[in-house]
Amino acid sequence: MPLVWSEEMSLAMPAMDRPHEDIVDQLALVENATDENLLDAWNALIEHTADHFGQEDKWMQATGFAPDNCHSSQHAIVLKIMREGAEKCAKGDLAIVRQMAYELTVWLPHHVAAMDSGLALHLKSLGYDPETGTLAHPEALPATALTSCRSEPCEDEELT
Repeated sequence: MPLVWSEEMSLAMPAMDRPHEDIVDQLALVENATDENLLDAWNALIEHTADHFGQEDKWMQATGFAPDNCHSSQHAIVLKIMREGAEKCAKGDLAIVRQMAYELTVWLPHHVAAMDSGLALHLKSLGYDPETGTLAHPEALPATALTSCRSEPCEDEELT
């Protein structure tokens, strides 16, 4: 069953919600792509996802996250796997990308609910404006670098 954007996935933060909605739309394009168009659709999804993850990673760095925090690490792992899928698809293994697209429809809502919702709350608590990069409450920056957007330790984090 294809993933469909819904208000349940919304973080009430347009700078995060718009790219998530775009990822959902691009995943649908991948899922519906012909064999001839699959790699192009997949590469477009990778490019958009990399841009979005990069933006979130910049927000984390600007607001007190450790460079190797588990949210950013998860971004890096997912992108690495997606790029490996593109390489295999380019060599004729279309099934791997079709399976990855399905897996992303399962993973994305969990990532948004577990990781991105925590980041959104953190940014809001600081009065962080993602458009300008300004902080309304710089005094609320964490005293020590954050390693996770969640209350559970990163070691227990799974990609699903």
